[in-house]
Amino acid sequence: MGNEKRYQELKQAEKGAIVSIFAYIIVSALKLIIGNLAHSEALQADGLNNATDIIASISVLIGLRLSRKPADDDHRYGHWKAENVASLVTSLIMIAVSLQVLYSSMETIITGREETPDMVAAIVGIFSAIFMYGVYLYNKKLAQQVRSSGLMAAAKDNLSDAWTSIGTAIAVFAASFHFGWIDSVTAVVVGLLILKTGIDIFRESVFSLSDGFDTELLVEYKQEIMQIEGVTAVKSLKGRNYGANIYVDVVVLMPATMNVVESHAIADLIEERLYEKHGVSEIDVHVEPDNQE
Repeated sequence: MGNEKRYQELKQAEKGAIVSIFAYIIVSALKLIIGNLAHSEALQADGLNNATDIIASISVLIGLRLSRKPADDDHRYGHWKAENVASLVTSLIMIAVSLQVLYSSMETIITGREETPDMVAAIVGIFSAIFMYGVYLYNKKLAQQVRSSGLMAAAKDNLSDAWTSIGTAIAVFAASFHFGWIDSVTAVVVGLLILKTGIDIFRESVFSLSDGFDTELLVEYKQEIMQIEGVTAVKSLKGRNYGANIYVDVVVLMPATMNVVESHAIADLIEERLYEKHGVSEIDVHVEPDNQE
């Protein structure tokens, strides 16, 4: 139901992934070059994070494009979960980078190496924060419009990058007053933030790929179905996600005296209500007779 519309929505979501790719190319190059010239470990760590975000955004773009492939003999339900796989790959990349940043920063702190970064590094951090926050607002709005979990995860990463850039700017500013150790400590904080974001995206991806589903949504679906005249009970209700698409299997009871035409019409109504009011992409309705009626 509504597959063609969904394909077009995912095509729109690709624009957000492309915007993220170009945004990360700009800020990562800027941070890595200026971070090296200005002797800012925090800015270099942030730049390394943004460099991996390029790969992550490319993964999201590939996932969105694969998701738009129609169902075939090997994928009867379509390729929607490619979006979730892309998010999983993104999370693993982020976790790996965070561990590298943490290792490098802790080594600097332990060995006692300390350099005072140039103030230009702080300016770059502030510019990057404003720039990435703008990208976040764009991707968040687009993700909500097209209901893309992959693009929303990318938007959250954009916001995380904006905050870490602000933290980097503050650290560089403080370090300019001969508190060089603050720069290294902030690099540790940046590493931890990257790690947390990566773990959060990993958990969400695994939850979806393992067919986990929000039980509160099932309660809403059941309430909606029970409002339909002719349905006497909901015997079973299950949900699963394929990317941002929701699939529902429901077993409902109807009066045993009802004929096939009548019960089929009610089943169609259930599908229409759940699609229009809750955005459920596919609904499989199984009808059983309620002999108590």
